[in-house]
Amino acid sequence: MPSRPMRIDILTLFPQMFDSVLGCSMLKRALDKGVFTVNVADIRDFSAGDYRKVDDKPYGGGPGMVMMPGPVYECFEHVRDLCPDKGRVILLTPQGRRFSQKDAVDLAGESRLILIAGRYEGFDERIRTGLGAEQLSVGDYVLSGGELAAMVVMEAVVRLLGGALGDESSTSEETFNQGLLEYPQYTRPEVFRGMKVPEVLLSGDHSAIRRWRRKRALERTSRWRPDLLEE
Repeated sequence: MPSRPMRIDILTLFPQMFDSVLGCSMLKRALDKGVFTVNVADIRDFSAGDYRKVDDKPYGGGPGMVMMPGPVYECFEHVRDLCPDKGRVILLTPQGRRFSQKDAVDLAGESRLILIAGRYEGFDERIRTGLGAEQLSVGDYVLSGGELAAMVVMEAVVRLLGGALGDESSTSEETFNQGLLEYPQYTRPEVFRGMKVPEVLLSGDHSAIRRWRRKRALERTSRWRPDLLEE
């Protein structure tokens, strides 16, 4: 267990979206155990006027609305100053670098993360350039906002923290951690609808099992994700 829990701050227009993901499964257990703490801040609370306006039409014309810099800056500066550790600032955007397991391992070494989730047609460019944030994307597709991406990053990072999982060794052989897809897994019964568990897994020969798993991981990666082998 780390001496000090990781702190994660999330800036969003829809804080209620995080209630369910933080209220169940691994993230809830990790919160209850003090592995990390989380603060979800509503960007609308920092907008001017009674209408809590956070977006406007883009200069130069075009479809959709763009998130205004003012509320995001005000929210960010308020959240940043809640803790003396300034942390690592992440902007969730499809224009960012594709998030990988390597990134998750890297971020798990930080003491604080500030995740900023966008909406609408994107951020005013001065949010990107002025906050000094890294940009991450969870894939080459478009979502309605960055909230789901923030959840993906948070879960991928937290599960790597000491004390988050019941079996601390369970992450070491998972998909991507060895640069490969994970080997096939089986459990009871030994025979299901005519499909049998490979004999080597029942043999008790741990050296043979390790060799079998390594070979199957390489075969799967070569067939389904050859790009990983190239990397």
